[in-house]
Amino acid sequence: MKIFAAIYIGTYELSLKIFELAARKDIREIDFIRHRIELGKDVYGKGHIGYKLADEMCDVLKEFTEIMRGYKVDDYRVYGGQALRDAGNEMFLLNQIELRTGLKVEVLSNSEQRFISYKVVASHKEFDEMTKKGAAVVDVGGGSIQITLFVKGNVVTTQHLMLGTMRVHEKLSAIEQSVVHVEKQIQELVDKELEVFKALHLQDKKIEYVILMGDYIVEVMKQLEKNRALTVKTERFISFMEKMNRKNVEDIADKLNLSNDHDPLLVPAIVLYKRAVEELGASEIYVPGISINDGIAYDYAQKNNIVKATRDFEGDVLSAARNMAKRYWGYEPHINALTDMAALLFDAMKKVHGLGKRERLLLKTAAILHDCGKYVSMVNGAKSSYNIIMASEIIGLTHLEREIVARIVLYNSMPLDTYEEVADTLDKEEYMIVAKLAAILRVSNAMDRSHKQKFKNVKINLTGKKLVITIESADEMILEKGLFASRSEFFEEVFSIKPVIKEKRVY
Repeated sequence: MKIFAAIYIGTYELSLKIFELAARKDIREIDFIRHRIELGKDVYGKGHIGYKLADEMCDVLKEFTEIMRGYKVDDYRVYGGQALRDAGNEMFLLNQIELRTGLKVEVLSNSEQRFISYKVVASHKEFDEMTKKGAAVVDVGGGSIQITLFVKGNVVTTQHLMLGTMRVHEKLSAIEQSVVHVEKQIQELVDKELEVFKALHLQDKKIEYVILMGDYIVEVMKQLEKNRALTVKTERFISFMEKMNRKNVEDIADKLNLSNDHDPLLVPAIVLYKRAVEELGASEIYVPGISINDGIAYDYAQKNNIVKATRDFEGDVLSAARNMAKRYWGYEPHINALTDMAALLFDAMKKVHGLGKRERLLLKTAAILHDCGKYVSMVNGAKSSYNIIMASEIIGLTHLEREIVARIVLYNSMPLDTYEEVADTLDKEEYMIVAKLAAILRVSNAMDRSHKQKFKNVKINLTGKKLVITIESADEMILEKGLFASRSEFFEEVFSIKPVIKEKRVY
């Protein structure tokens, strides 16, 4: 058994949760401490966190270390979210925190932060059944909203909307004094983004559940479902939110039993939840009642083999990638052939490339997305593919992993940049991963250059300094063989192995 602490530095509060972690047992919460501090107000108002809030943050984190000491914590993690990530003085703040508290903070990218929360929600036994019927996970934060859409149990898309409660509040703070109904102004701001999401990604898709995550939503559910149920009918939820909209901040706080009766983020939160639910058109709302701290604990427990993941998160990555490829009119037969060939080459080269399961996933993702940029430009397809991938959220991949996938795709058809040219983005190990996987993808792509899948029954053997690719084909492989030599030069340069095609004609 371990005592574990999860600290999160959020947009408008610092939070500490203490957990008990034990194999074959549910994660048990022991204590939960929260401190209100509106870091986002400085960040979204001034671009940085001022010294007063920085001092307060360090003092509170110092108190957290004392609490952890009292609980005899075995291990801990300290993560920072969007407010720290967007602060212009992030580097100085992290240094001050470490010097004054001894805590080393890891600032999460948006992808990492949302995935941590998603993992613990996906561990709930109801989750798989809901996503099979169609569901949208709506994660409302201080700086943004993220919506992940599921159809028939598979991830369709993840979209990041810059509509968090603190961000919306700051956008409207300059006009609040002259506006009679603030919620109407918020709704106008919110509706534009939600309507675009609906038009682009819902269309003929029907979802049954909206899974809501974020602050205040648990307190809302406590008022709606006195028996502590986690689901509520959409009509009842919207009716309750409309009643809240007609109240002032003090009355809303009183109704929800909140200690802060002047919380300026309450109205933005109410409007965001209400409009998201209305636009998505689900029948029921599900509120799992988890915080980012719960996600941090679950993530730690999973990585340390204390709990076992119940969902195939790698499958989510590939599902999201396939739906992206479909959106950009990727040719599915070629994508399937290329993905299978790349995986076969990767497996045959294990002793040479020294990469693992995670890199294999990145290669398959790159293979699926390798041609998505041609939707934008047939001439500059590789660069367009890079930009599309970097501008897209793929649930389950970190920002760095998305960068690696995008560069594998870029270098599939363009020369590899020197390390010095990309050193501000990739370290040497990451650069080598990109080079190796791009080399494998190039050779794989050359095997189906005509996009006609002429071969079958592929067998690959590594013999000395040769990689022998044996294929059966009923068609002439003249084009593929002609282009293979030029496409394999980079492979030879990276691995010092020569790939060779050995063809068996089948009549």
